[in-house]
Amino acid sequence: MPHATSTVRPGTIVTNDGTEIYYKDWGEGPPVVFSHGWPLTADAWDDQMVFLASHGYRCIAHDRRGHGRSSQPWNGNEMNT
Repeated sequence: MPHATSTVRPGTIVTNDGTEIYYKDWGEGPPVVFSHGWPLTADAWDDQMVFLASHGYRCIAHDRRGHGRSSQPWNGNEMNT
């Protein structure tokens, strides 16, 4: 298996209600977006992200609102948000 040649680019975006959403971004190429279930974080996808990034894909995973490194707001934490 090839090794991923790029490094993770972490960051945050801020939603309209001020919630910070953490994400990590690996690789270059067509994007693949990963969204974890409850109660995980973006880290659950690391193995898949490294593999796909090493095969020419851009991989983006986020911590859902109320999870991991994203803000922990009182409202909007249901899985439909």
